[in-house]
Amino acid sequence: MTQQKPKKPRTTFTIEQKLDYAKLMVNENYTNKQIIEISGAGPTAVTRWKKQYLAELNGQTPDHGKAMTIEQQEIQSLKKQLWRAKRDNEILKKAAALSAQDSH
Repeated sequence: MTQQKPKKPRTTFTIEQKLDYAKLMVNENYTNKQIIEISGAGPTAVTRWKKQYLAELNGQTPDHGKAMTIEQQEIQSLKKQLWRAKRDNEILKKAAALSAQDSH
């Protein structure tokens, strides 16, 4: 029977921490390996942070997950507000149509 390695406890990082590590890689030329050593994060996570940060710098808002940069966070917030306003508008239209139908 093979012995399984005990799982490393999962470390969670704030958006601010991810942004700081991504900035170190992009602006200060830290390697992924250095960030892995400093942060204790896995290589996949570190690669993903850098990729997301570079995409956000190029104006791409993440479809899933929270944006890192202030600008992209604002865009996400505005998109969410717009979605809610459209949803509320549809609900009001349906309510008005039902109300008009009932009054006839």
